[in-house]
Amino acid sequence: MDTLLSVSVAILAGLLMTRLSRLAKLPAVTAYLVSGVLIGPYCLGAFGINHLGFNSFDQVEALGLASDIALGFIAFSIGSEFRVKDLKAIGKQATVVGIVQALVATVLVDLALFVFHMVRPDILSVSQVLTLGAIATATAPAATLMVVREYKAKGPLTSILLPVVALDDAVGLVVFAVSFGIAKTLVVGDLDMVSILVNPLVEIVASLSLGAAMGWVLTQMEKLFNSNTNRLNMTIAFVFLTVALSLAEFHIGPVTVGFSSLLVCMMLGTVFCNCCPLSEDLMYLADKWSSPLLALFFVLCGAELDLGVFASGSIVLVGVVYILFRSAGKYIGAWASATATHCPASTCKYLGITLLPQAGVALGMCTTAMELGSEGALIRNITLFAVLIYELVGPLMTKLALTAAGDIQPMHEDVKNRRQLKLAAAGETEDPKDSGRRKFKLSASENVRATRQKAHQH
Repeated sequence: MDTLLSVSVAILAGLLMTRLSRLAKLPAVTAYLVSGVLIGPYCLGAFGINHLGFNSFDQVEALGLASDIALGFIAFSIGSEFRVKDLKAIGKQATVVGIVQALVATVLVDLALFVFHMVRPDILSVSQVLTLGAIATATAPAATLMVVREYKAKGPLTSILLPVVALDDAVGLVVFAVSFGIAKTLVVGDLDMVSILVNPLVEIVASLSLGAAMGWVLTQMEKLFNSNTNRLNMTIAFVFLTVALSLAEFHIGPVTVGFSSLLVCMMLGTVFCNCCPLSEDLMYLADKWSSPLLALFFVLCGAELDLGVFASGSIVLVGVVYILFRSAGKYIGAWASATATHCPASTCKYLGITLLPQAGVALGMCTTAMELGSEGALIRNITLFAVLIYELVGPLMTKLALTAAGDIQPMHEDVKNRRQLKLAAAGETEDPKDSGRRKFKLSASENVRATRQKAHQH
């Protein structure tokens, strides 16, 4: 009962907050995050009233399974953006941008924090500098996807954005493994080339292979059913199964074989959307089904944000440096690589802004960084500080960038078009927006009126 109450309170709080955020023209994902902060341990939860909010971070972590599943559906949806017919046009651009923007962010953060280390070695060590620089690669796919969905963004910027965000995860895994391996060597004094080079490559290959295999099996299983309802149920079950399998880990000698749930589910969606002729309809239905799950996910993300990091001046100082130079790295890297690959001017100008959100992947990296002992605690707190800022500001920046690029159309036009599309009856009328090229049916009353006028004329 406690779990169900917590879930219902979280979803209701997020939905009610969207009514207020609409007045400020903020994205729904920001409303979910803010509502999570409000019902989290530092606000309503601090009063200790059961079921009014989350009294502790342990209560939030108890719903971690919902977050894992939500991330699975998010990655599955992003995977659908890798259709072969579309990649022929933007595949090279997305690959170059995805790699360059991640590496530039790492280099700038490393340089800035190394200068900080030279000035204040008592606050920041070289191993911490390398680890934070690697964490800077990570971009949150969840917040980006939610903004794209909410505002039905469509255009050149959106087309390249989602593949870049997906590729960012693979690049981040490699960069983090190498940087963290070196950082761990500096702390422990033991150089482990398997952990630095072999394990991350094995994780990427294993994740893509598992996702591809699951996508092929899902495509074959869909053929057994004629009903879209049963096909949808099969799709949902496979996402659940894929998330479960991606949590497995085993060892082959000194090599650790693990999986990235994001990469596995992205590959599942990629293979499925390219092999199943009904994938587009099923993806749409799956997105509708998973909507409350994603709302819960972002509320939990907000509740997990640790406001206590503001109590330390050194964390805030390092966090500000990290945020400024990571943001500069993402923007400069995206702008330079997009320009070099001849992307549209609007994409070159605004792509970097849409890559600012940071959450789940970065938090996973900083959890691994806890292996550094006392040095890992500082890395975790700085990452939490950055995630707090990025998650609250990032979605709004993404919305503004997509709007400025023309990928988000003004809402009043969208409403007007939907009203015209709802005209239904026997007659037809022209859509003024299409200058007579598209026809729509008249309403029943308008059709009757037109018939009477013709009869009267005769």
